[in-house]
Amino acid sequence: MSTPPGGPRTRRFPLSLDRVAAPAKAAPARELLRPQAPLEQAARDKRQHSTPQGLGMDSRAVQRRMVDRLQADGIRNPRLLQAFGTIPRHWFVDSALVNQAYEDTSLPIGLGQTISKPSVIASMVELLCTRPGLAPDAAFPLGQCLDIGTGCGYQAALLSCLARRVVSIERLRDLHLKARTNLDRLRAGLPGWQDVRLVYGDGMLGHAPNAPYDTIIAAAGGAALPPAWLDQLAPGGRLVAPTEDPRTGTQILTIVDRLPSGQLQQATAGQVLFVPLKSGTT
Repeated sequence: MSTPPGGPRTRRFPLSLDRVAAPAKAAPARELLRPQAPLEQAARDKRQHSTPQGLGMDSRAVQRRMVDRLQADGIRNPRLLQAFGTIPRHWFVDSALVNQAYEDTSLPIGLGQTISKPSVIASMVELLCTRPGLAPDAAFPLGQCLDIGTGCGYQAALLSCLARRVVSIERLRDLHLKARTNLDRLRAGLPGWQDVRLVYGDGMLGHAPNAPYDTIIAAAGGAALPPAWLDQLAPGGRLVAPTEDPRTGTQILTIVDRLPSGQLQQATAGQVLFVPLKSGTT
């Protein structure tokens, strides 16, 4: 190859090592983007806010705090407080509401019905446990008990801890079946627990085959107490149920005692709020 005029040609490629410039200092590497990170954080936040920190919803400590609140609010019957500490309320509510199971609030259980506030149940049951003529140390202070409106079965389970026998009646078939499932779980989880007789029927008619009852409690209120309930109340027995106050249209807690003579004696114990009492089955 001939040499071009003007001297030797400049070598362009490849360059010799002494002419290679040192590489510029590399910029700090950027953190890799992780699209899944916000999703992971959201999942952590959900777990944090759905369960009290340090306490699972099946923790005895959470349930114990509910019992302590009931006691602080004036519930004194030790057997009743023990029942609230024994029956796990979170077994009777939907999974989406488990984080509220031990709060003092009513919760929906489907079909327009609710599980009553623990404080309301406790107040009503304590009234039954302090009826006239009952020995303070009675082994079964509720005696033979009729529960009107089974719902999810929680109240019936509590009653069974203080009664010789509980008959619980529900007019809504789906709730009757739900209560049966819940109580089957309770039976398996608490060996020795006293079972409840569940009846699918019209609660306004009571349940005559097992009458008379020493105690009757209702979780629904109407304009008046159904005659069947009064007829099935034993002498010395007590009925506690919500009824409508004709003066205000609100519900009040009504207490009826059947005296040993057979006469009925009625009193009231404050305002409450329950679902309406209805007849028939569905």
